[in-house]
Amino acid sequence: MIDLFRIVGVLGVILISIGVMTKKRKTQDTYYLIGGILLELYSLHIRDEIFIIIQIIFIVSVSYDLLKQIKQ
Repeated sequence: MIDLFRIVGVLGVILISIGVMTKKRKTQDTYYLIGGILLELYSLHIRDEIFIIIQIIFIVSVSYDLLKQIKQ
C-alpha cells in the first residue's frame, strides 16, 4: 500500500534538491520553503523529535532569507 506521507517526504527532498540546482535566489528559496514544509509534515508523521526541530529551524531560516530577498 502506498504511504501518502512517504510520498510527501520524497517530494520535499526533490524540491530541496531542485532548489540547490536553481540559480535564481527567490526561486531557490521558494523550493527550499515548500520542500522544508513537506519534510516537516513527514517528520511530524513519523514523530521524530530531532527531525521536527531541524525542519522548523530550516523553515524559519529559509523564510527569513526569502523575506529579505522580497524586500530588496
